Amino acid sequence: METGLHNTSEVGRLKKVLLHRPGGELENLMPEYLERLLFDDIPYLKEAQKEHDAFADCLRQQGVEVVYLTDLVVNSLTSTEVRNDFIRQFLDEADIRDQRMRECLEEYLGKMPDKEMVSTMMAGVRKNQLRQGSAKLGDFLSHNGEDYPFAVDPMPNLYFTRDPFATIGTGVSIHKMQTTTRNRETLFGKFIFEHNPEYMHAPRWYDRGETSSLEGGDILILAPEVLAVGISQRTREDSIDTLAEAVLTHSKTFKKILAFNIPKSRSFMHLDTVFTMVDRDKFTVHPNILASITVFVMELDENRKMTIRQEDARLEDILKEHLHLDSVTLIPCGQGSEIDAAREQWSDGSNTLAIAPGEVVVYSRNYVTNRSLEEAGVKIHTIPSAELSRGRGGPRCMSMPLWRDNP
Repeated sequence: METGLHNTSEVGRLKKVLLHRPGGELENLMPEYLERLLFDDIPYLKEAQKEHDAFADCLRQQGVEVVYLTDLVVNSLTSTEVRNDFIRQFLDEADIRDQRMRECLEEYLGKMPDKEMVSTMMAGVRKNQLRQGSAKLGDFLSHNGEDYPFAVDPMPNLYFTRDPFATIGTGVSIHKMQTTTRNRETLFGKFIFEHNPEYMHAPRWYDRGETSSLEGGDILILAPEVLAVGISQRTREDSIDTLAEAVLTHSKTFKKILAFNIPKSRSFMHLDTVFTMVDRDKFTVHPNILASITVFVMELDENRKMTIRQEDARLEDILKEHLHLDSVTLIPCGQGSEIDAAREQWSDGSNTLAIAPGEVVVYSRNYVTNRSLEEAGVKIHTIPSAELSRGRGGPRCMSMPLWRDNP
């Protein structure tokens, strides 16, 4: 049965990709609540949208079909019952406990056309939006001494579509995110893969109802038989156990999971901030992992039981062994300069999006790393990023491939 998904490589020709154009959620960022919402800065929405449009246009010019998260969610609201259930689950996840507030939000969202409703859910709801037209004094007063300005928090991280779910082979993993702020994003994926006619038949490798966190930035598809997952600040080892069991048992191609043990810090947030694949034998890397790294090789034995063995080696040697390569080129972010690497790693210099073998999309601001890529024979497409980069994510973070040709 057609699932609408196909992704067995990081570098196969990209044919279809999911993006989210930043919206009102960025204008609901406030300095007081940046840490709560996992942001370090406040992007200027108008310019961020221009930059994101340039990203989408760059992809389209290379023959990639671009689809948007909002549209996929809208196309998943296939009946009144599904729509009402979506609102109910959204308010449950927003932790709306006050009955009066909940009724106001149900009415407020319920009156909107589908696309406006979904966009509003993503942007968050300010309390003063609910007060408009109210004839009840209580609606104008804070409850329980609560001065927090939002009835529903915004979801500013949504333009990083890589994380809430991942396309693996012909199936999908819908994630349990490490933070409450981002976990709400995965509800959109749930409804897409349960109700959208194009994607509802995709096998499920992981489900958001699991108790342990797993995020898409930690998942790299190195080859049709090899999946890499980071044991990171945001992806736990027992999540990888669950994912590996499902993928190795039920997928059509994958035979091996490489679980990379990476530092548990914000600067190494996900595996794709440590290294990304730019060609069949070329990778961008964080300079600090060029020494030894620990990887756990997960495979099924002849009795279909999981086996795990630990390997401690240089990243280059690990990649050569498991991808059956004679040689590997590692391209350090910032050309290995301590200062340039730190600056460009901060703006995701090693977080590239491959659109074909040896052809990638990068941020123009990371010019030192970009020069290294070109010197290594990689074709680059640069996009502006003065505002997008304030969210601490690069072109790979901002994209979820739905369909790639085989490498």
